[in-house]
Amino acid sequence: MKWQLIESDAALAQLVQDNSGAEAVAVDTEFMRRNTFYPEVALVQLCFGPDAWLIDPLTLTDLQPLRELLLNPSIIKVLHSASEDLEVFDHWLGTLPAPLFDTQRAAALVNRGFGMGYRALVLDICGVELPKGETRSDWLQRPLTASQCEYAAQDVAHLLPVWRHLQEACVAQGKLDWVLADGEDTLAAFRAPAANFAQRIKSAWKLDQRQLASLYAICDWRERVARQRNKPRGWIIDDQTCFELARLSPDSQAGLAAVEGLGAGVIRRDGETLLTLLREQRALPPESLPQRLPQPLDVNGRKQLSRLKARARSLAQEHGVAPEVLLQGKDYELLLRQAAGEELPDQPSWSGWRRAAAVAPLRRMLAGDQS
Repeated sequence: MKWQLIESDAALAQLVQDNSGAEAVAVDTEFMRRNTFYPEVALVQLCFGPDAWLIDPLTLTDLQPLRELLLNPSIIKVLHSASEDLEVFDHWLGTLPAPLFDTQRAAALVNRGFGMGYRALVLDICGVELPKGETRSDWLQRPLTASQCEYAAQDVAHLLPVWRHLQEACVAQGKLDWVLADGEDTLAAFRAPAANFAQRIKSAWKLDQRQLASLYAICDWRERVARQRNKPRGWIIDDQTCFELARLSPDSQAGLAAVEGLGAGVIRRDGETLLTLLREQRALPPESLPQRLPQPLDVNGRKQLSRLKARARSLAQEHGVAPEVLLQGKDYELLLRQAAGEELPDQPSWSGWRRAAAVAPLRRMLAGDQS
């Protein structure tokens, strides 16, 4: 396998121009995120054929050719487990690769296994065992070593053979549209406004409406600050401390000091802001408060959920897909709550192939029709 470093704007532009008629490009990134909110891009790897091209973002000033490549609708972008790469491209370039063929998702849709890592998939399909030597490498160091470049090239060089194999399997099983639709769903979900992080905090359902308003406000503030300071959320305030602040709603510096997990540095730097946020939530009129989050399912609900997932496993077997790719875990509870009369919106991904393959038959089951 050959690889070549791209370290100039002219070389990048020439590479993109030379491959403007390619059917597909394999894409991977190397990045660092030890103590930052955003990933720091360190290398972008591309393959249009047997050779790997290693693009050094630290040496480039004109990134427009790379944006144009990622947006070219006639070239399929082949990535494996694309979510972190999407973060890199969104923050660095303001661009997402489309159309997207995610080989991890494709493997699950042709029932080769769910959540397969790149190394495992390459071994399974290509019979090649990839090295692990540079997994924890410092990718921002310069110059890159030959070992780093070899590792990075290996990380992308086998993606096109894997893609060809999986694409053939998808075509044979009538699932190529499913994979590409899932790629579109992945990009749409990434672009959509994120739900308030409070909804991910498991104990949030215990809070009353005013406490929940406080939790929303605190999590929204933490998100803004984490992005502004480019630090992990937990470095601002961790989840449990957010919860305790909302539950206790302290109204003084002394009250803040009594909140477990809230360090002196946070109180000194952000204490007045937090007190103002909490004071504003205490002043909200009742009609402005959010609805409480639903409680965990009771015993009967959990039994229903088990039956629903068993039916989903049967449907997955019928369609020849890994059960985990049929629906996300949270989707089953959403279906249950909808069937119980709660007015909750469908997931965006339910409008595609999953509606006929999974959502409709599961809804019939919940309505008492076992067909």
